[in-house]
Amino acid sequence: MTAGALASLILASGAFAQTAAHPTPHAPAAPAAATQVPPPPAPPVSPPPSEWRTVPPENLMVIETTKGRILVELAPEVAPLHVERMRLLARNGFFDNLTWHRVIDLFMAQTGDPLGTGDGQSAYPDLKAEFTFRRGPDMPFSPVAAPAGAVLGFMHSLPIQTQPDSYMATTADHMVHGWGVYCPGVAGMARDDNPDSANSQFFLMRQPYPSLDKRYTVWGSVVSGLDVVRSLKTGAEGSGIVTDPDRMTSVRIASDLPEADRPTVQVLDTGSPRFRALADLTRASKGADFSVCDIVLPVQVSGGATPAAAPTTAPGAPGAAGPT
Repeated sequence: MTAGALASLILASGAFAQTAAHPTPHAPAAPAAATQVPPPPAPPVSPPPSEWRTVPPENLMVIETTKGRILVELAPEVAPLHVERMRLLARNGFFDNLTWHRVIDLFMAQTGDPLGTGDGQSAYPDLKAEFTFRRGPDMPFSPVAAPAGAVLGFMHSLPIQTQPDSYMATTADHMVHGWGVYCPGVAGMARDDNPDSANSQFFLMRQPYPSLDKRYTVWGSVVSGLDVVRSLKTGAEGSGIVTDPDRMTSVRIASDLPEADRPTVQVLDTGSPRFRALADLTRASKGADFSVCDIVLPVQVSGGATPAAAPTTAPGAPGAAGPT
């Protein structure tokens, strides 16, 4: 991997975004889809207790920042290698005090670089791309629309697009392709022009950006704190490089926290009647302009009010390293 390339998140035009080592005159303009998404109409009645799903603590990443708390639900069914890397780095304390070094208002917020320049990464090997995954009949999936033969819906809190279930009968493994959709709050992995170069840098979407679909690995979605993601200090016009940036003060997996410090997150179950009502209402209100990104799942968070203290790096585990 070449220095300066790791943080180069490819935009819609295919050009590299600016990094400290490789500046470009202007970052490509955001596509028309990258606009403010109005909140969808809420269901008329609050869901009953039976229609909430509790996020497993081993799949909940707790990101404390200088602007507030962000909670991300991990998606191991979609990107098992990347999810395991995120758990590993969080448990090693790798992310603690790293900056949000590149933030573009109608695009995303990027972090995970120990150098804070866009040139750094962990000492672990780069990861093989997981741009798509295989979806089987046993995986939880709630369809909401089927434009042009593809199916849009949710796996837990993650918006995805997939081939129809009917295709499962024609494949050797009885599974079909699926991929994450880059809606607001979706978590993706940064890389350079080599598809298999993701390592530790990641980004959280501030607005929808469909041109990233199937080009960057999706590993989770923000279930609480999207307002915090959107409040992070933005960078220079075009480059997104931030002067005096906000920081992640600590990043933990909820299952590793003492129970008194562990937040409990409940999300509307996408297999519930109330979710179906929400999807139908949102689709009807948007008409021909409907997108899966228009559906915002109700979430309730309790507990975990005290931020966790930073641990020391585990013995023998790599610390913050530069490019390999």
